[in-house]
Amino acid sequence: MSAPTNRTFWQDKIGVPGAIRESSIPSSLSEGEVLVKVHAWGLNPVDAYIQDAPLPLIKYPFIPGQDITGTIERAGSSQRFKIGDRVLGYAAGISFPEKPERGAFQEHVVLDEGLVAKIPDSLSFAEAAVFPLCLATAAHALFDPKFLALPLPGSGSPSTGKSVLIWGGASAVGSNAIQLARAAGFEVVTTCSPRNFEYVRSLGATKVFDYNSGTVIEDIVAELDGGEGKCAGIFQAAGITGEAIAPCCEVSRKSRQKLLVACANAVPEGTVVPESVEAKFVFDWQEGKAMYYDVTSKLFSQFLEEALRLGTYKVAPKPEVVSAKGLEGIQVGLDIVRKGVSAKKIVVLAE
Repeated sequence: MSAPTNRTFWQDKIGVPGAIRESSIPSSLSEGEVLVKVHAWGLNPVDAYIQDAPLPLIKYPFIPGQDITGTIERAGSSQRFKIGDRVLGYAAGISFPEKPERGAFQEHVVLDEGLVAKIPDSLSFAEAAVFPLCLATAAHALFDPKFLALPLPGSGSPSTGKSVLIWGGASAVGSNAIQLARAAGFEVVTTCSPRNFEYVRSLGATKVFDYNSGTVIEDIVAELDGGEGKCAGIFQAAGITGEAIAPCCEVSRKSRQKLLVACANAVPEGTVVPESVEAKFVFDWQEGKAMYYDVTSKLFSQFLEEALRLGTYKVAPKPEVVSAKGLEGIQVGLDIVRKGVSAKKIVVLAE
């Protein structure tokens, strides 16, 4: 009897569309791994970026992708999951170049169970696909001790009386950062375009500024430094090229508080970071360990599952499902992502 087949989406090199091939489904799992049958993929800007530009950490060819939802097909030794559980998962395939089964863009994905969370029946697979990487990135910036070091959110976390600035609240990462910071007891000051003001307020932002305003820096500094002036730090959450880092650094420089700038992107060449400002890139790739693992695994098991079940954590941004389904829809979706989207996330259904 032939082994079950698994269709996979490979990125063979820079500058070419992905190629769909067949491979075998792994016959065994390592300790702590589960096998998920994919029902939907969420697409991120980085997924499109790595088709166009080389990253030194990536070894081509490889199976890209980060975000999946589906059902547990094999639970291995897991005590948290059983066959048939509906889950979302963060696949960190670029951290495991010798393990193509870890890449998201395939029909069956092997995941570290620490990066998997159950989803309630009230949540569709497409809705849940908006979360994994964006939530993990936001959580790492906000809660990791190397960055803003906020306390992890819990059930009914009390108000801290402090604020945090999230630059780019309408982005996918920013949408998660707003909700996580609020759940941890922080007031949220954020930026976005005026058309998204009500959207970010619906997620919990308390003060919203137009990032295109000529006085946005001064206005934000006045807000952060007003009253007792207790701001926990700044998170630059928007943009793939890092253009928002400079204004974040300027806010930090002009504030009377010492505010760390946690950056979702590397500081672009030519950007001058003032000597008085500390700006740190949150990317923590290392081969053989999933990015953002420590914080994300705690958040998935200790906060996210219950928050989704109770409906206190919103689906944000909303999914925009492409018309093409299956792996054939991945390239269609990546081409849409490449053009830029706002306050939504591109999702591809498996069938």
